[in-house]
Amino acid sequence: MAKGLTCISRLQIERIKFKPVLPDILKKGASFIKPVKGKVTKSIKDQDNLKEIFKNTYGLPEITFKRGINEIVARKAVKVAVVLSGGQAPGGHNVIAGLFDGLKKANEENILIGYLGGPSGILKNKYKVISEKMLCSYRNTGGFDFIQSGRTKIETPEQFCLTKNNLLASKVDALVVVGGDDSNTNAAMIAEYMRKESLSKCIVGVPKTIDGDLKNKHIETSFGFDTATKIYSDLVGNICRDVNSSQKYWHFVRLMGRSASHIALEVGFKTQPNIVLIGEEILANKMTLAEVVENIVNVVIKRAEDGKNFGVILVPEGLIEFIYNMRDLISSLDDILVKNIKIIAEFHSIEEKKMFVYGKLSRKHSDLMESLPVGIVSQLMLDRDPHGNVQVSLIETEKLLVEMVQSRLVELKEMNKYKGKFSAITHFFGYEGRCGMPSNFDANYTYALGYNAAVLVLNGLTGYLSSVKNLVNLPKYWECGGIPLTMMMNIERRHGRNKPVIQKALVDLNGKPFKKFVKNREKWAISESYISPGPVQYFGPSEVTNITTKTLQYEHSNKINR
Repeated sequence: MAKGLTCISRLQIERIKFKPVLPDILKKGASFIKPVKGKVTKSIKDQDNLKEIFKNTYGLPEITFKRGINEIVARKAVKVAVVLSGGQAPGGHNVIAGLFDGLKKANEENILIGYLGGPSGILKNKYKVISEKMLCSYRNTGGFDFIQSGRTKIETPEQFCLTKNNLLASKVDALVVVGGDDSNTNAAMIAEYMRKESLSKCIVGVPKTIDGDLKNKHIETSFGFDTATKIYSDLVGNICRDVNSSQKYWHFVRLMGRSASHIALEVGFKTQPNIVLIGEEILANKMTLAEVVENIVNVVIKRAEDGKNFGVILVPEGLIEFIYNMRDLISSLDDILVKNIKIIAEFHSIEEKKMFVYGKLSRKHSDLMESLPVGIVSQLMLDRDPHGNVQVSLIETEKLLVEMVQSRLVELKEMNKYKGKFSAITHFFGYEGRCGMPSNFDANYTYALGYNAAVLVLNGLTGYLSSVKNLVNLPKYWECGGIPLTMMMNIERRHGRNKPVIQKALVDLNGKPFKKFVKNREKWAISESYISPGPVQYFGPSEVTNITTKTLQYEHSNKINR
């Protein structure tokens, strides 16, 4: 038994024994796979600007794989590094396992190292050489604790130079970056820099984020989304069961999803609560905070008229950035906080910071700030994360909504327009889902993504994102290849400047999943259609162990062929 196994549960021990199923194209290894170049690509937007920024890596062709003898991959041993970047997601260890096995299958002399603590490990040149003995107790487990993660961004000329020097000093031939849209944007920048410096270092990305906002027709889902939404659905399903038992509380549940509402929508499908707020719809309809509150109030009143003073509401974590007038306010705050960062750093209290910021805001925005609860105002002015994003996980939107709904109901009660009772309980389910033991789907998917990345690396295909698709079918039928990182990019304003970034995939209001939701939400609002799906299932009939997300099923129903 490997070292450390005595400290884990029996379930974990059994999960370590799980053997992920590889797509048929990958089973024989990289020596029997030939990359096929497809059409030249272009970015989704801002083509001229991005072509100028990525002079050496823009316009790469799509890559698919076909069977065939590939002598290149076994000619000489290579040293590959892997780094986990950004927040954790279930299945990260299996990416490393797939990458390790793919490299060793091609050539036993290939070496895999793991940078420690995320991208900062690259800059500090801190890593460990990965062996099967070290890796075996981490297979099919949750978390990123094998080599840890971090949010350091490599973006300055000095950091790029240090990255280059450390890769050269460690004799690393390739770097695999496991991360979300920001981390893979970083990977694209590093790939471009290496090409500009005439270095044959191969940089490959792997799509990771439980938020589900790194996807397109080639990246059908990011890893971790399946497991995380199953974990959240278990928790929300328990609340639905509880609320239908006691029938006296309104539960406001905030779910992770910084920039998109995919998690809220998926958990909504799995549990069928009374209200699911979709940020993208709220933004499209240019709804103000008052209008969002009024919509919730209307459902509360309608249910109270039937004697139902209870319910469940799902709130996406990033909702506040989708509300029309709040989005405008946050944009103004971002500019003020960035432009005056040195002045603000000298303030000793939040009150001093507030007074300074209020003085810089327009009358419209300062009035809106004044109308918000004090705690929310303080949270809105917290420092931005390293990528320039508002730290929405620290903004208690669910409590803001409860307070405003409560105030509105008091007004209506005084006007004799509401006679019910309103008691609310708030929850935030975020970190609970990030390090869960991966579902069978995520265990298979992440292993395939890592193995697929090994094939890309061994063929020197730099500037690509590992792509495994056709995911609604059995793993043996999954299709593998690579998609250029620049293909998914556009220009966005960050930290007061225009920057190239991989565009986030938001909930498509014309897509099949959202239309399915719209068809059902009125019924969910007034009835108790609650579902309690239970915990993630690892053993048993395939109908419960291998199911994909509802989102994938609705999006790709025409591809299902088992």
